[in-house]
Formats: sequence, structure tokens, C-alpha cells
Amino acid sequence: MATGLALTIGLNAVDPKHYGGWSGELNACEADAIEMAEIAKSRDFVVEKLLTAEATRAKVMGEITRASKSLKAGDIFLLAYSGHGGQVPDLNNDEDDYQDETWCLYDQELIDDELYYLLGAFKEGVRILVFSDSCHSGTVTKAAYYQGTMAVRSSITAPRELRYKFMPPDVALSTYRQNRGIYDQILEDPKLSEALVAVKASVLLISGCQDNQLSLDGTFNSLFTATLLRVWNNGGFEGDYPAFYKAITLMMPPDQTPKYFCVGKENPAFAAQSPFTI
Repeated sequence: MATGLALTIGLNAVDPKHYGGWSGELNACEADAIEMAEIAKSRDFVVEKLLTAEATRAKVMGEITRASKSLKAGDIFLLAYSGHGGQVPDLNNDEDDYQDETWCLYDQELIDDELYYLLGAFKEGVRILVFSDSCHSGTVTKAAYYQGTMAVRSSITAPRELRYKFMPPDVALSTYRQNRGIYDQILEDPKLSEALVAVKASVLLISGCQDNQLSLDGTFNSLFTATLLRVWNNGGFEGDYPAFYKAITLMMPPDQTPKYFCVGKENPAFAAQSPFTI
């Protein structure tokens, strides 16, 4: 019988000591992680949940590594992140825009190449389902700033002061400069430039927005997660992953369009399953 492990991550703030005095406060990301954990539990996943200060770089990487060692072909790993997206310079020349994208974990950023390297440790035949509710998250590899129209957002309750889940450019620069010795050692690692093509498992990513867009925070849940929850309808959704993605996208405004992206071994049977199936 297949095994399902889930790691849900939600950060409403980061440690300003690492991020140049910036705490990156958000409202709904912890709630997003809690809701995704509840979905996973309802589908019989074994769940680990990391909220804000718990979501350190070491803890997140350790939990992903633990899952990669324990899961075998036919098993599934659910990885859900809600928080800020950031950028660091691309020093191993694998990005057309000269920037690597990151998840802003509590005490340090996790670079996209590192994430793919961690996913590359999973065995062939393992299914990996990733939800990234962060800015520039279309492939968790590209970045551009796009404000867009916000009038259409009125269908989803949001704070009066709209907050986007991205690291401001000045913060990204100061964080990198302050911690350059840490990040350059990672960014110059040649094995990370080949991490994407080395993934043996079947990875399906549904993101909160396209590469050139921003993801919106919210009052109860972030915009993408709130829409996902509506479509999921407490398990009432009927359809496969492409249909799930399409239904979410149809409910989203045009300036925040989710993306469906596959990495690693092609697995049509995985895509054809009902979402969150072990």
C-alpha cells in the first residue's frame, strides 16, 4: 500500500536579523499551511507542519531529506509553501535573467536550485506534489515584478492594505550583501546547476501565480490558497490535476494566474488522479 507524507510551510514573518532589518510581515500564510495540512490529513497523509519561526532552513531541508529517504516508488510527497518569494544573483549560469529565485524561510532563503537538488534525491516512481503560494512562483525559477489591476480582487476578502508575497528589491540586495559569504558558497556550487535535469521522481507543481506576477496575501487565506480551498470544496471536487488547476485558474483574477508545471519523470497516471490521492 502506498504511503503519503506531507510538509506544509507557512511564514507570516521572517527573522529581521538575517534579512537586513526586514521582517516581511504577512497575515494569512500560517493559515494557508494549516488548511493544506488539514486537506492532507483528510486524505490520510502523515503530516509535518512548520509555521513561521519553526520554518528554518535546516528544518525544512531536513524534513524534505527525511521524506526522500523513506519514500519508495508508488509513494507520494506533498510539499506546500506559503510565504515570500525572493531573489539572489545567479552565479552558476543556469538562469536567463541572471537571478535565482528563493523561498524566504525564517532564518535564510532556500534557493530554487537547492530545492530541485533536494527533490532529486527522491527515488524514481515517487510522486511529488508541490503547491507554492508565493510571488514569482510559476516555476519557482523565474522572476519579474508586475503590479497589475487589483479591482477584480474584490471577490476574495483581503486586507485593506494589499500585501504581496515578495521580497522588495532593496531588501533582496541588502540581504544578499549582508550574507554574501553564505549565499555565494551555495550559488557557486556546480552540482546545483544540473539539479533540475537530475530529478528522477515525478514532480507536479501548481503555483500561486505566473513567473511575471505577484501573489496576494489575504485576511483568512492568501488569494491562491483561498481559491484552491473553494475549488476543493472539502473534498467535493471531482476531476484530475489538470482539471483542478483549470478550475482554480478560472476563479482567479487576470493579474494572478496560477501555473501548472511538471519536472522529472513524466507520469500521466499521476496527473490523471484525483488531487491528494495517495
